[in-house]
Amino acid sequence: MIGYLPMRSVEVRQMSKLRVGLLFGGRSGEHEVSISSARAIALALSAEENANKYEILPFYIQKDGRWLAGDVPQQVLTSGVALTSQTAIPKLWEFPAQTQEVDVWFPILHGPNGEDGTIQGLLSLMQVPFVGSGVLGSAMGMDKIAMKMAFAQAGLAQVKYVTLNRSQIWSNPCIFPKLCDQIEATLGYPCFVKPANLGSSVGIAKVRSRQELEAALDNAASYDRRIIVEAGVVAREVECAVLGNDQPQASVVGEITFESDFYDYETKYTQGQADLLIPAQLPDSVMRQIQDMALQAFTAVDAAGLARVDFFYVEATGEILINEINTFPGFTATSMYPQLWAKSGIPFPELVHRLIQLALERHSTPEPRE
Repeated sequence: MIGYLPMRSVEVRQMSKLRVGLLFGGRSGEHEVSISSARAIALALSAEENANKYEILPFYIQKDGRWLAGDVPQQVLTSGVALTSQTAIPKLWEFPAQTQEVDVWFPILHGPNGEDGTIQGLLSLMQVPFVGSGVLGSAMGMDKIAMKMAFAQAGLAQVKYVTLNRSQIWSNPCIFPKLCDQIEATLGYPCFVKPANLGSSVGIAKVRSRQELEAALDNAASYDRRIIVEAGVVAREVECAVLGNDQPQASVVGEITFESDFYDYETKYTQGQADLLIPAQLPDSVMRQIQDMALQAFTAVDAAGLARVDFFYVEATGEILINEINTFPGFTATSMYPQLWAKSGIPFPELVHRLIQLALERHSTPEPRE
């Protein structure tokens, strides 16, 4: 039965230390962010309250997709710097022998090939527990179009949007202007053009004119075959963290403030460009509604373990609009997700411990038989 490991083997390991396969790096543009997250998690696993429970087995995925174990991953964790030269091994998918020693995986991979269901499918076939959502939850949480369809089905309010594909954008000169006409009529300006399957604001553009719209659509199509265009809205950007499996819990709500035009990649990862306010200064009723919507979103995409859910709060009208769910958000000590839980009473080392236990709990539930 795929995805089911006899609990006896895990219980035996728990008598000593559970071996945690810390999987980081990856092929996406968020390779360096993954290293930073992995360093923070490794530090939490080495904290006094976790050191006697867990043993870290680091695995580093190079930018070409090759897996490394042993000294090299540890060197990357220690330095915080990605490998500049790639180490060759005989075959691309020849995994290190140490993978067989892992009791539970902690895949701290962001973006495509990391949080989109691909690595989750591989880990499921390995029949070993892993932290986070499964294939379905990860894939839906990564694809903004599928995500929004799930939110709509759950009755969650959202901004207006239009979906496109690359073939429409890169079609003949007669079709493309009509697409732009449709976007202008449906959404107006400003609006946001986004590749459907990239994280951390990569490839996203805020557009205010026809010329900017055409350029942004062409750029987004170079990143992904599926594209979404969303209406702009004047609102506060607030976020809520979710922790759990079938009975998830929501954290306090935090707010992001920044001086840039929008929360782009540079703003997100440049120190001092954005401020996190936790808890956000919101009416209690608004806070509770955001928390409730975060839990609904978590269930709607079949997420597990953890997720951060982002919202727009239109203060002028009192509207709360869901923006997106991130099933494996940034996980450094200064990232929003762990900070939200720290302010909710769960410090970083305890949070990492709980996530591992949630992975074991979910894996212990047998998958349905055919």
